Amino acid sequence: MPVHRVLVARSGPKLRRKKKLRYEDITVVDRSLLKRAVGAAALGNAMEWFDFGVYAYIADTIAEVFFPASVAPGVRLIGTFGAFTAAFLMRPLGGLVFGPLGDRIGRQKVLAVTMIMMAIGTLCIGLIPSYSSIGVWSPILLVVARMVQGFSTGGEYGGATTFIAEYSPDKRRGFMGSWLEFGTLSGYVLGASVVTGMKAWVPHETLLDWGWRIPFLVAGPLGIIGLYLRLKLEETPAFQKHAEEAEKRGRSGEPFWKMFTEYWPALLICVGLVLVFNVTDYMLLSYMPTYLSEQLHLDATHGLLLIIVVMVVMMLIILVGGRITDLVGRKPVMMAGCIGFVVFSWPLMLLVHDGGLVLTFLGLMGLGLLLLCFEVSMPAALPALFPTAIRYGALSIAFNVSVSLFGGTTPLVMQALISSTKHDFWPAWYLMAAGVVGAVAVYFSRETANQPLWGSGPSVATEAEARELVRGSG
Repeated sequence: MPVHRVLVARSGPKLRRKKKLRYEDITVVDRSLLKRAVGAAALGNAMEWFDFGVYAYIADTIAEVFFPASVAPGVRLIGTFGAFTAAFLMRPLGGLVFGPLGDRIGRQKVLAVTMIMMAIGTLCIGLIPSYSSIGVWSPILLVVARMVQGFSTGGEYGGATTFIAEYSPDKRRGFMGSWLEFGTLSGYVLGASVVTGMKAWVPHETLLDWGWRIPFLVAGPLGIIGLYLRLKLEETPAFQKHAEEAEKRGRSGEPFWKMFTEYWPALLICVGLVLVFNVTDYMLLSYMPTYLSEQLHLDATHGLLLIIVVMVVMMLIILVGGRITDLVGRKPVMMAGCIGFVVFSWPLMLLVHDGGLVLTFLGLMGLGLLLLCFEVSMPAALPALFPTAIRYGALSIAFNVSVSLFGGTTPLVMQALISSTKHDFWPAWYLMAAGVVGAVAVYFSRETANQPLWGSGPSVATEAEARELVRGSG
């Protein structure tokens, strides 16, 4: 069998002859539980990206606080993004621990742990003394705090997407999943707005002295709220059914090695999809503010305001986009995004680089609209790649390996390449390469819109829909 057919055939559930459905085979989703589940998951994602957004947007200030003044500004900035990258190097380990654990003891319990760990790591950053106070221990402690954050977030996205996907009706999974990325953009917007406000109204010396700490210190109260919401959630219906069946069989779950021997095609596809998603995400939302100020010498406040407006527009569209993926499918939307980055990255970066303020905004907005193709699709597409028994673990491992190698390193790689080559158009080439890889992954993936998750029965929104499914099954 050709390799491409093997990949497609082994990246989704085996097709079986249609059988008569029983009412008890169908999950009728409790709307109130669904809303609470989506809200709690989205809040956790918002908190994660509030922290990451703040760190990226205030990187120039952090570089002055945690590194000696004798070091060149460009080198200090690389050191700051190096600490940023340290969190991503811990994410695969976090995914390796929290993912399989979530497949064994449940999604809800693990998501509560990741929430509190993430809050502690962020809070600690706000408490670290500056380089002028404790010398080299300052950047060391910064890296340690970032590693705690990275370890916890290794179980966050895979768990949150799994949680929402397993709670959602089959025909609304794209819409419900898009709320998770709405949380991402909300966190980014809040982080960028806080940093922009501080840079505009707080004197630079005050910002260096103590003002930069404020966004990190608010993580404590946010973490307590998020933990409370997640502890009040019930386990997903899909996991409850899986746990009951596993108990009847006398097995606690699938062997860990099985995800690599039987589901490697799905793992590879997941890595490819996450690569294009996160390279474009971190390029636009995390690195671009630094690019605008350092390479284009745009006023830092103006640069952040441009990114904030782009994200607000994306927030206004994202839920509609999620609904569109339920209607037309995930694959067409993702492929459109991949082709768009291959074709339009260069002209859009030309607008960003050579245009005035208006043209720069239009270039950024174009990149944001292409990024939306993945924001609205991934939360529903990625969990559907794997069966219930290994979903949390496989998704967390593949997602975090890809993020660590490609997505999270994007700001560091871009800053290093531009600093060493003095060429400002590396972002366009990087986005084009990511689009090619993503297109290959989309091609080999299965269309999963409006279908039950692998390993689960149908999930519907109403009793009437369940009865209709039973009648229609023969």
